[in-house]
Amino acid sequence: MTQDKKIPQVTAKRLPLYYRYLEKLHLLGKQRVSSSQLSKELLIDPATIRRDFSHLGELGKKGYGYNVSYLLKFLRDFLRQDEATNVILVGVGNLGTALLHYNFYKSRNTKIVAAFDNNPNKYNKEMDGIPIYSMESLEEVINLFNVEVAILTVPVSVAQQITEKMVEAGIKGILNFTPSRLTVPNNVRVHHIDLTTELQTLVYFLKNFTSDELIEEEENNI
Repeated sequence: MTQDKKIPQVTAKRLPLYYRYLEKLHLLGKQRVSSSQLSKELLIDPATIRRDFSHLGELGKKGYGYNVSYLLKFLRDFLRQDEATNVILVGVGNLGTALLHYNFYKSRNTKIVAAFDNNPNKYNKEMDGIPIYSMESLEEVINLFNVEVAILTVPVSVAQQITEKMVEAGIKGILNFTPSRLTVPNNVRVHHIDLTTELQTLVYFLKNFTSDELIEEEENNI
């Protein structure tokens, strides 16, 4: 099993959930856990959990379940939890401010190290210990902190322009909170977080699907 093995995107999104819960079990001294127990706590269908883990290799035994310590170590290595990831945030508006306050408090290896904004009134200040810079300092700060990931929370009218500046400065991954569909080179990955669309989708499924149909719909997407 190598880090380069391809797994479905929906599986990749769930792996950190499994990891955090396994950390909790480990701290409680639990030695093993079944897919049914994971399902009950994480509200994910047991068949989906088993399928997710099957993409990673033979991690469990029938009738026994999963060894908590082994699975936790495996996921730590697979998710590279021992590697620190520095992140920048561009756009210190209402959403950007909320994200700075949050600053991945559940993660020990991911943190926002700097923020950027075009408002001179915000330059050279700190928010929860995170310095705020002007866009002119972007490349310098990215190089200083060895940053490859950025969170984008700017107005849609400047999203593409700011994206191009970030890519030119060395950013390889963007978490995009703007409605804009960004154009980037093939070596740059963008994940779009559209809160309005996600909420509308959630409401639609709640009104039109039963619980069993929701599970079937998710499994069909794997």
